[in-house]
Amino acid sequence: MGRIAAWVRGLALTLGAPGLFLVAFLDSSFLSLPEIVDLLVVWMVTRHHARVVLYVLAATLGSLAGCLVMYHIGRKGGEAVMRRRFASARVERAMAAFQRHGVMAVLIPAILPPPAPFKMFVLLAGVAGISPTKFSVAVAIGRGARYLVLGILAVEYGDRAVASMRDHALAASLAAVGLLVAGLAALALWNTWSQAQSATER
Repeated sequence: MGRIAAWVRGLALTLGAPGLFLVAFLDSSFLSLPEIVDLLVVWMVTRHHARVVLYVLAATLGSLAGCLVMYHIGRKGGEAVMRRRFASARVERAMAAFQRHGVMAVLIPAILPPPAPFKMFVLLAGVAGISPTKFSVAVAIGRGARYLVLGILAVEYGDRAVASMRDHALAASLAAVGLLVAGLAALALWNTWSQAQSATER
């Protein structure tokens, strides 16, 4: 796996944004390359600050494409795939998370750094019948937020961003999750208030 990781890293650095898209796709689908996409985003943005948005988009879209492959495998293969790939106890806990939290069970793991599990939740989203649109939006928001934070760190700290990411990745991810949850709660309250106002005006 070390040789594969070195090869895909070299490919991304050679091809630029398309290479980053491909590595993110492979990492989210058929391969498991912990942290490599995070590190590539940092390294590539450090070299070309002006391309931060391009690299964040490439990583996000590549990850989304790979996640959609796994989502459809889960949808077609069903629970049998999960039982073969993961321990039954972990599957049961993940299914319980989907029953309680719905699409948030995908969005939050999408933000968290390794070793937080993610592919299991992607597969289970297909098994649980989460709509493709909701699933795609959740992954895009979660991965986009994560890679954007990394891109900003790379612009601010340059080569030190890699060390900073490793030291503070969990804290930054949890802060991003907190802000996201607060924003969603505010949006839900706003919608509830708007509906109540509309009902009163009638």
